[in-house]
Amino acid sequence: MTPAARLSAAIQVLDAIATSRQPAETALKAWCVANRYAGSGDRRAIGERVFDCLRHGAGQGGREAVLASLVKEGLSAPDITTLFSGSGYAPAALNAEELAKLSALGGGEPAGLPSFIEHELGRTFGKDSRAEVSALLTSRAPVDLRVNGLVTFPQVLAASLADAGFANEPTPLSAVGLRLDVSASKLAALDAFKAGQFEVQDEGSQIAAFLLGAEPRQTVVDYCAGGGGKTLAIGQMMRGQGRLVACDLNPRRLDTVKPRLERAHLSADLRRVGPTGDKLEDLIGKADRVLVDAPCSGSGTWRRRPEEAWRLTEEQLHAVIKTQKDVLRRAAALVRPGGRLAYVTCSVLAAENADVATAFAANHPEFKPLPITEAAATPLLTDTARARLAELSGGGHTVQLSPRRTGTDGFFIALFQRSA
Repeated sequence: MTPAARLSAAIQVLDAIATSRQPAETALKAWCVANRYAGSGDRRAIGERVFDCLRHGAGQGGREAVLASLVKEGLSAPDITTLFSGSGYAPAALNAEELAKLSALGGGEPAGLPSFIEHELGRTFGKDSRAEVSALLTSRAPVDLRVNGLVTFPQVLAASLADAGFANEPTPLSAVGLRLDVSASKLAALDAFKAGQFEVQDEGSQIAAFLLGAEPRQTVVDYCAGGGGKTLAIGQMMRGQGRLVACDLNPRRLDTVKPRLERAHLSADLRRVGPTGDKLEDLIGKADRVLVDAPCSGSGTWRRRPEEAWRLTEEQLHAVIKTQKDVLRRAAALVRPGGRLAYVTCSVLAAENADVATAFAANHPEFKPLPITEAAATPLLTDTARARLAELSGGGHTVQLSPRRTGTDGFFIALFQRSA
């Protein structure tokens, strides 16, 4: 494909993402299936162009976004006009309005987000908000692995991966993590994966699970288990000993957890909870640890799915906050006196993080703040992690992770302990 034809393809994919609300990866795959003549180099170039455009302005149409990306790369107006010639498979020729706008397009910073999101990010990050947004929308997420200590050791797996051609390094914060610069899909075929030696899990997600402080022979509940990533990390902390209960409203999510547990040599009681938290009555006041990985905006993963930054509405945010408060309240009832409760979101928006945690504490005086530094004593975290978490939490019971602060997805963690 010619460079101009690749631009046309990128515009088509971007428009498909905007009109169908598909994830970017899905839209790209659909284009490739429908246009099999495109070679691997073409597909890679088109994908890179699409994600660059999404990170710098997913609210724009495909054509405008591609034009902006070319300006950002330093192409002159004559060069861009040559690419947008309208001949062959090139994009249609630029009109007078587009030519007039060329000098104003582009720039290295992401396009402005909706005002309510800008407000929430300002509340979270203060004067660092602009730099945090840039990192969140433009940084490339690595592939992090959590090594299953029930099966192997990080050093052993690291050597095995290197021998297989996968360069890797230890994660700086998780003591059982490895970081790679590959596609996660390439790892599923490895014998080490099939043997349960590792799971793909962002380092921030690992930290959130480790701060729960689960121990062997405890009763531990993962209240919103989803696909089971944190469930598996908790099972590793418990070393397969004790009672692990993984719950979710969606039975299809739980169906994906079972084979992952088997592969990791773990077991758990998988329960589909009702919309009001029913089917957990036997656990009320019995759990030593409860993790609430609450439904959220997913803003903490925007470096992986930048298109979502321009799709979130205020109405959706308000609805998810109501759900978070209800879920946290119901899950708290399961914690025994002296037990620990962790409220976690994959978000960087204050309204669904600090605000929800503060409201919960005000309405549940029996739950006392548990300092992050106390929970960070686990050997599953490195000394670097303990120092960084102490700095970010300021000695308090909440901490906000982010691509800029910790090199992870954006996770919020609030810890509580129920009065004995």
